[in-house]
Amino acid sequence: RATHPTELQRTANRLRFEVTRMIADARSCHVGSCLSVMDILVALYGGVIRGSDTDARGRVILSKGHAAAALYVVLAEYGYFPPGRLREYLKDGSPFIAHTNTFGVPGVEFSTGSLGHGLSVANGLAMAGGIKGRSYRVFTVLSEGDCQEGSTWEAAMFAAHHRLSSMVCIIDHNKIQNYGRVDEVLGLAPLDAKWRAAGWATRTIDGHDMAALVETLASAPFEPGRPSALIAHTVKGKGVSFMEDQLKWHYQTPTAEEVEAARVELMS
Repeated sequence: RATHPTELQRTANRLRFEVTRMIADARSCHVGSCLSVMDILVALYGGVIRGSDTDARGRVILSKGHAAAALYVVLAEYGYFPPGRLREYLKDGSPFIAHTNTFGVPGVEFSTGSLGHGLSVANGLAMAGGIKGRSYRVFTVLSEGDCQEGSTWEAAMFAAHHRLSSMVCIIDHNKIQNYGRVDEVLGLAPLDAKWRAAGWATRTIDGHDMAALVETLASAPFEPGRPSALIAHTVKGKGVSFMEDQLKWHYQTPTAEEVEAARVELMS
C-alpha cells in the first residue's frame, strides 16, 4: 500500500468524502470534527503504524471519540475489517456507534466519547508495554475539549513523572468546539507552554501537512525519557469549502446536495 505523502493525501481526501457520505446517510453529525482529524489518522495508520496484529505496532486511542466515523473509515481502509461493514454505521444493533466502540469493531483500542479519558488509558497501555518489554508506541488523539478536562492534565503529569517516552499525544487544534470558538468558550493559550510545563517534549505543526505529519510522528519520542506532545493546527471541516471553520458543522447533518458538493471538491 502506497505510503508516499502525496498518495496519503489523496487517500485522506477520498476518506473525507466517504465519511461525509456515511454521516449523511445515517443522519448523524460531527462531520466537521471528522474532516479536521482525517489527515492525522491517515498519517498514523498509513505512514507510521506498521502491521495490525504484532506486539511492535503502535496503539492509537481516539480520545475525541465523537469523531468515531473518521476512525471507522480509516480502519476499513487499512484492512482492519471489510469496508462493507461501514454500511452498519448507526444501524440498530450495530457496534458502529457514534462514539468509538471497541466491542465488535476490530482495531478500536478503547471505547471513548466522554472527553478527558483517553490519555489516562494510554498511560496504562504505555506502562503495560514497558513492564512486558514491548516496543510499541501509544498515540492518543485529543480535542481541545480534552485539554479543558482536569483528568487530562493529571494524566499528562503522570506520564511525565513516570518518563513514559512511548507516549505520543496529538492535539487536533481546530479552534472550534460544540458551543463556539475555543478562545471564547475556555481559552487554552499558550497550549504548547502548558504541555512543556507538564513535562512533555512538544512540537507544533500544520496538521494538514501530510509529509510533516508522517515525519514528525515517526520521529517520536522527541526527547529521550519524556512523553511527546504534538500540537497540530487544523481546520474544522477541512477540504470542503463551505464547511471549513464553521461552527454549525459540529452538529449539522449534510444534505444530499451538500454531499455531492463535497464530492466535487474532495475527489477532483
